[in-house]
Amino acid sequence: MPRRCSVCDHPQLDEIDAALVARQPFRNISGQFRLSVTSLHRHAQNHVPATLARASDAREVARGDDLLAQVEDLKRRAMGILARAEEAEDLRAAVSAIKEARGCVELLAKMMGELREGAQVNILVSPEWGRARGVILAALAGHPAARLSVALALEQIDGDRA
Repeated sequence: MPRRCSVCDHPQLDEIDAALVARQPFRNISGQFRLSVTSLHRHAQNHVPATLARASDAREVARGDDLLAQVEDLKRRAMGILARAEEAEDLRAAVSAIKEARGCVELLAKMMGELREGAQVNILVSPEWGRARGVILAALAGHPAARLSVALALEQIDGDRA
């Protein structure tokens, strides 16, 4: 049976999530709440976006709205700093503000379920799909009814991508 997340079980979960959303360093959060940096990183990657994107009850929705508002406020502030840095022609500050704003936008996208991590592969456009399709149909040559049924199903898959 998999272990429960030690951060999710922590009595100060809301404060920890708020610190994570505010992008405080993991080592600072770790020291403040007596949690390992590894468990904080795992929680931030696996549970914070999921909790916010799929808040299922009123408590989680309210908590999610609060965290979302915090991230939106951070983004707004970063954009304000960016505008002031550009007016002052302070390129170093502008680049830093762009980086922070990008981080906020990325986190918002994760929180809203609009950004998925990891590669997506469409096998239907790969040459291997054509070969696999041919092998499957050839293997069914001795079973005409099954071959026809599989061929129709494969055409359905191919038609879905068009």
